[in-house]
Amino acid sequence: MAYSHNNSKGQTYYLHSKDVTLRGGRKQTIYYFAREVKGNDGLGALPAGYKVVENKRTGLPMLKKV
Repeated sequence: MAYSHNNSKGQTYYLHSKDVTLRGGRKQTIYYFAREVKGNDGLGALPAGYKVVENKRTGLPMLKKV
């Protein structure tokens, strides 16, 4: 089951991750929230060293380093 977050507007978002390759060839993992679980990208828990914050205007959750 993917990690879920209910925002202040009552909407549920699910945490996803994706491994991408940057222009210089370096690989990096990106984290994002979506309204539905997409394939096998859903994460079961928050990554270590991160916390969930919410955009005050839109209510969109984001990860921030602790």
